[in-house]
Formats: sequence, structure tokens, C-alpha cells
Amino acid sequence: MTTAEESKILTRVGPGTPMGNLMREYWVPAAASSELKADGEPVRLMLLGEQLIAFRDSSGRVGVMDHRCPHRCASLFFGRNENDGIRCAYHGWKFDVDGNCVDMTNVPPHQNFAHRVKAKAYPAVERNGLVWTYMGSRKVPPPLPCFEAVLLPEAERNMFFVQRECNWLQGLEGDIDTSHFGYLHAGAVQHDEADPTNLGRYGLRNRTPEYHVADTDWGTMYAAYRPADPGSTYWRCAHYLFPFWTMPPDGLFRDHIVARAWVPMDDHRTMFVHLSWKKNTPGLRKLKDGSPIPGASIGNKYLPNTSDWYGRWRLAANASNDYLIDRELQQEKSYSGIDGIHLQDQAMTESMGSIVDHTFEHLAPSDLMITRTRRRIIQAARAAADGILPKGLDHPELYGGARGGDFIAPDSTGWLDAYSEQIKGSINPTGSLKVAAE
Repeated sequence: MTTAEESKILTRVGPGTPMGNLMREYWVPAAASSELKADGEPVRLMLLGEQLIAFRDSSGRVGVMDHRCPHRCASLFFGRNENDGIRCAYHGWKFDVDGNCVDMTNVPPHQNFAHRVKAKAYPAVERNGLVWTYMGSRKVPPPLPCFEAVLLPEAERNMFFVQRECNWLQGLEGDIDTSHFGYLHAGAVQHDEADPTNLGRYGLRNRTPEYHVADTDWGTMYAAYRPADPGSTYWRCAHYLFPFWTMPPDGLFRDHIVARAWVPMDDHRTMFVHLSWKKNTPGLRKLKDGSPIPGASIGNKYLPNTSDWYGRWRLAANASNDYLIDRELQQEKSYSGIDGIHLQDQAMTESMGSIVDHTFEHLAPSDLMITRTRRRIIQAARAAADGILPKGLDHPELYGGARGGDFIAPDSTGWLDAYSEQIKGSINPTGSLKVAAE
């Protein structure tokens, strides 16, 4: 059982908290590049419990900084983005993307002290349409992540954001919980009704998998296994990667390039960032007649974005309207009555409360990956307080051994050997997938 003390470590991410300090040592996805226009309006960001703004200056550089002007703490969200800087609307003080005060307009020249004033700004970089920021204590940030999904060119990649009104850990744990697929997403589908060409059908024939779990250089991994055809085993492998990434198993391993970031906005809300290769072979989505599995649609319908701290990437179906659950559909065709795989997950994780009471849980053998991952995270957060950080932070190439997906292997092959063989036979379009030497 996760104790109340351990739960606090896992779920609190503000400045000075163990988990918040650990996460700040990594580059954090902050926004889509398309959200920021040169000399356009600033965007409010809530990241790790901090109220920030992001803007793109006249030269195209991105700034991420505390929204408070260091003069009198008026919000720079209302500032003028002009001539390579953000100018506070209150007294005209202007700051560049690095936080340097470059103009102090209401102070006489002989009393100007702009060189001694600096806004709290964080390093920001862009890669493949995603804005990253580093909120940690190092003068020189660590390398950017370099696992497959974050290296995909924009033209070859799907990317979307969704806001969830729950703690980051709840959202993330849905991705490392494999057995719920056969209930929440496809519980109304019988094995012989499923697409016979998709390996996911084995997950419907046996909805009670067993598990192997392990610590890894990048975090943790699991392999859920069930019988396939005689002499073979159906495997679903997935990963947790420090500090808040997952690689889910919902697709054919050989080409399944996908990663999801569960970025804490604060303790109670999460920004979910999905990245995947457009050429992925999808997981089980169809019945044998070619029609879609009822309720298992992909795609999101959003409310219009607003400019408030929590105004981005909100779904139209949400807790206020019970996620548009259709009880008649639930009784007749769909196990959940909620339309959409991501929405189904969202309903479950948000229904736990904004921060779940972990002491109320009764974890089962099917939760082995969850218990192992919590332990790994707690150990890392405690070690970080002593200055010991996961080695993948400074050696992101270690993440190259991770890929999620499903496959069939002979019964005689051990799980790690089966995984290694799949890595060797996989498509590697970014070149970052690490194949062990013979």
C-alpha cells in the first residue's frame, strides 16, 4: 500500500517539494510552437505550480518567465510584445527572452539601474514544433531528451495536447495499466468479434494477463503476457520514463513509436502531450466486419481556448456533463457508454478526485507495474534531495532502449530475450532506438 507520506511525495510538484525538484531538473514540454506568434500576445502557462508566460519575440526567439514584472509585480501577460522584448504595461519596463531588463522608461537616465534587474526567466528551446523549458537549478541545463517520439520530424508526427483535471500520477498510471483495455475500452467486444488480423484480439480472449516488471536505466518497464496460439505467447510491453513520460503498448511493436508526457500544471491539473509516428500500426480498433469498436474512437473535441491559467486544451465532454455518457449505449454496445479512448481514460482518472487517496486503494497483482513505478519514483525523489539524480538525465541516449508495443514470441523465449529480439527487428526511422550488441 502507498502510505500518506509516500503519496505526498509522489503527487506534490510545487517549488521545494521532492517531486517538484526532481522534475525541474529535466526539460519540460511547455507549449506547441504554433501557440506563439512573433510579436503576438503572450500565453499564460501553469507549469509545476508556477504561473508563467510564454512569448515569441520579433526575432522568433521564445521566452518563458514568471508572469510578475520584477518592478511592482504587475502581470506581464498584459505586456506589449514588441521590438524583441516584453514591455510591462504598468510602467514600461522591458525584458528580453532571457529576463534581462533592457529598458527602464519611467526612470531618469542618471538613475537607471536596469543592469541590476532581471525577471525570473527559464531557458527555452524549440524542436520539431514543441517548446521546451528548463526550470531547474543548473547554470547549464542537461541535454534535451532524445528518445524516438521526441525526435520525429513534424511532417511524420502526430501531436496533440489535452488538459486533465487530476494529478499527473493518476493520468500517467493509466498508461502503465494494461488490463483495463479489455474492460473500459473493449469490454463489450467478444474475442471472436474482433479484427482477426490484429494481435490485440488475444487480449480479449484472455483478459487476465500475468506480468513481469523491472527497473531500467530510464525508469521502469513491464511485460504483460497471455497465451496466444499453441506454443506462443502474446506480449504487451510498456514503459515509464523519468520524470513523467510513458510509452504505452497499444500497437504493433515493430513500428510503434509513441510517447506521452504527463506534465503537471500544478498538483490538481495535468497537461497531457501525445507524440506518435504517423506510420504506426494501430492497436485493436475494429471488429472483424471492419466496423469500429463501439466507443473506441480516436480524436478529441475541444472547448475554445481561453487566456486564463487553465484555459488551454480542455475537452468539450468533461466532468460537468458526465463526459456525455450514453447509458443506453452502455447497456447495448459499449462497455463504458463514453465515446473515445482518451475520454474514457480521462473520465476514470478524474473520477478518482483531483488527488486520489492512495490509502483507500486495494492494489492487486495486476498493479505490479504501478507499485514498482511508484517505488522507483519515490526512491529517485529522495535521492535527488541528496544530489543524486537518475543517470538518464545527463545520458539521455540510455532512453534509446525503450519502446512499447505488442508482439508474439515462442513460449520458450524469456521475456527480456523476446523484448531484445523485437528491438532488433524493429523499424528505426530516427536512428535513436538502441539495439544491443551481439
